Amino acid sequence: MIDSSVISQARFSPLAGNEFKTRDDVVAAVQSLFNPLLPCFSEGKARVQIDASGFTHDRAASDFEGFARPLFGIAPMVAGGGTFEHWDLYREGLKNGTDPSHREYWGTVTGADQRQVEMAALGYALLLVPEHIWDPLDENTKKNVATYLLHSRNSRHGRNNHMFFRVVVDLGLEKVGVPVDRAGSEEYLQYLEDLHIADGWYRDGGGKGDDRRIDYYNPFAMHYYGLLCAVYRLQDPTDRERAGRFRERARQFAQHFQHWFADTGANVPYGRSLIYRTAVAAFWGSLAVANEEALPWGVIKGLYLRNLRWWATQPISRSGDGLLTVGYAYPNVFMSERYNSAGSPWWAMKAFSPLSLPESHPFWSSPELPLPPRPATAAFPIPGMVFSHQPNHTVLFIAGPETGQAMRHVPEKYKKFAYSTRYGFSVENESLGFEVGTFDSALALSDDGKHFRVREHCDDAYLADDALYSLWHPWRDVKVETWVLPRGPWHIRVHRITSPRELSTIEGGFAAPRSDFSADETGIEGSAAWVMSKFGDFSGMIDFSEGKRTARVHMPHGNTSIMFPRTLVPQLRGDVKAGKATVFGCAVLAGPDGVQLKESAWDRPPTVPRVEDLETLFKTKGVQVEVVKHYEGRPE
Repeated sequence: MIDSSVISQARFSPLAGNEFKTRDDVVAAVQSLFNPLLPCFSEGKARVQIDASGFTHDRAASDFEGFARPLFGIAPMVAGGGTFEHWDLYREGLKNGTDPSHREYWGTVTGADQRQVEMAALGYALLLVPEHIWDPLDENTKKNVATYLLHSRNSRHGRNNHMFFRVVVDLGLEKVGVPVDRAGSEEYLQYLEDLHIADGWYRDGGGKGDDRRIDYYNPFAMHYYGLLCAVYRLQDPTDRERAGRFRERARQFAQHFQHWFADTGANVPYGRSLIYRTAVAAFWGSLAVANEEALPWGVIKGLYLRNLRWWATQPISRSGDGLLTVGYAYPNVFMSERYNSAGSPWWAMKAFSPLSLPESHPFWSSPELPLPPRPATAAFPIPGMVFSHQPNHTVLFIAGPETGQAMRHVPEKYKKFAYSTRYGFSVENESLGFEVGTFDSALALSDDGKHFRVREHCDDAYLADDALYSLWHPWRDVKVETWVLPRGPWHIRVHRITSPRELSTIEGGFAAPRSDFSADETGIEGSAAWVMSKFGDFSGMIDFSEGKRTARVHMPHGNTSIMFPRTLVPQLRGDVKAGKATVFGCAVLAGPDGVQLKESAWDRPPTVPRVEDLETLFKTKGVQVEVVKHYEGRPE
C-alpha cells in the first residue's frame, strides 16, 4: 500500500527544483513567483484578483496588494540588469489605479489605510527603476500617480513600522522630481528611532499594549527600511548621522538574528505575519544592499540561500497554477491575520533586494559558507529569548514579547513556551475545546472543563544564564510562575500555580507530523508519552510532578499546526488543588532525528530542579527582561 503522505509535493511550490546556488537562481525565483499572477490581472491592469476571499480591508485594497507587492522583487531584479517583460501591465495599472474616474481606481487613502502599505512598493519601484515605471507615462498619468502618492504620504500612518512607508514614498517621489515636505517624515523617523530598545532590537509600535511586540517585523521591516534609508536618504547631516545609527543597529541585530535559523535553513516561526514566508531572509539581502558585512559575506550568503532552499521544499502554492497561498508551510487560512488577503503573500518578494547588486559584489561572488560554530544556547535579555541549537533543529524559548492588539491567535503566536524550526506551533480552533485542544508547548487551565486559558501575558519576566522565568495570571485570582530551562535536545518546564478554586490542566509537548494509515508509533509509559512519526520525528514528555499527571498522546484537529496538516502531541493532564500552591514539572524532548533521540536520549532525561533551587538561581543571577521594564501595563 502506498502512503500518500510521502508522495512528492513539489507540484505545490513555484520554487520547487530551484537549487538557489547562484544569483541567476534567485532571478529565476522572482519570475517563478510573479508569472502565475499574469492571468489574475484585471482588464484595466490595476487589480490583481486571485480569488473571491476577503479580509478586513475592502476589495480594492486586496487587489492592490496583488498588484504592488511583486515590485519588491521585480524592481531590484531589473535595477541589477535583469529582464522583465511586463512593464506595460504596471504602467497601465498605474494609469487606471490612480484615476478617480476609472472603475479600477484603488480608492481614496484614509488615515492608517492598508493602501499605505502598498505605497511603499510603488515608491521603491520609482526609486530603483523610474525609467521603466515612470518615465514612459504620459503627463496626466504622472500627475495622477504623484497626487495619489502625495495624498497617501500626507495621511496619518499607524504608529509602528508603517511610518517607514511615508519615507520610502518620499524617496521614490524625489527620485522622479516630485518635491515633498520632509518635515513630517523627519518626525516619523525620529519616532521610529525611539522604538529602538538596545542592541539592534526594536519594538514594533509604542502605544499602550504594544510596547512589547518583538517579532519578524524587526528584520523584514524595521531593519529592511532602515538600511534602505541608510543607502538612499543622505541629503543632509541629520540623514547621514541617522544612517550611521541604522547601520550600527543592523550590525548588532545580525549577531542575534543568525540564531533564528537552523543549519537546515529553516527559520523559527514566531509571531504574526508568517504568511510572508521568504521575507524573513530579506534582512540578509538588505545587509548586502547596504554593503554591511555584519558577518562574513559567505556566512550571510549561506543564511540567505539556505532559507530560500528550505522554502522551495514546502507546499506553499496551489496545485498547478503556482499561486502562493495564505498559510505558512502549507495552505492554512486558519492561522492567518485579519489583514491577510490572497495578495498578501507576495511580500515574500522583499527577499530579493540584493538582485540590485552586480554579480561581482562579494555577497554574490563569495563562496557560500555554513554557519560558524554557535553555542548550544544563546540568550538575549532585551527580548527575553533563548535559542537552543541541535543538529538540524533550533528551538526558541521566550518570555516577554507580545502584542496587545486584537489579532488572531496572539497567545499561540507570541506566548507559547517554545517555538521550533521543525515543529513551529499550533493554533487552537475551538474556544470550548479544552478536552480536544492542541496546547503544544503550552499549559492550558480550565475551571469548567470547556473554556480554557493559556499564557497570554507576562506580568514579569527574568533571564538567568539561559533559563527563563515568567509570572502570569490566566485569571486575576490565579497566579502561575513558570521556569523554562534548555538542556541539550531536552528542555525543562516547572510551573507553580496558586488558585482559590480547583482547576484542570493540560500541558503539551511539540506537535509531530502525523502520517496516513495510522503508521506512526506512540507510547504511554506511566507518566510519560511519546510519538515516533513515520516522517522520522520523535516528540515526547515525561512528568516529574509530585502528584503524577496522566500522560496521553493526543490527535488534534486538522490544520491546527502551521507546519503539518495533521499532528500528534504528547500531553500531560493534572489537577490544581484549591488554596495552596501546586507544582508541576516535566522534561520535553523532540527532534527530526527521531531514532537517535529515542535510543540515546529518551531514557536519560535531565534532572528537574526544585522550585527552591530555581528561586535561588534567579535571586542571584536573574536579570529582568528589558522589554518588560518599560511596559505600561496589561492591555485593556
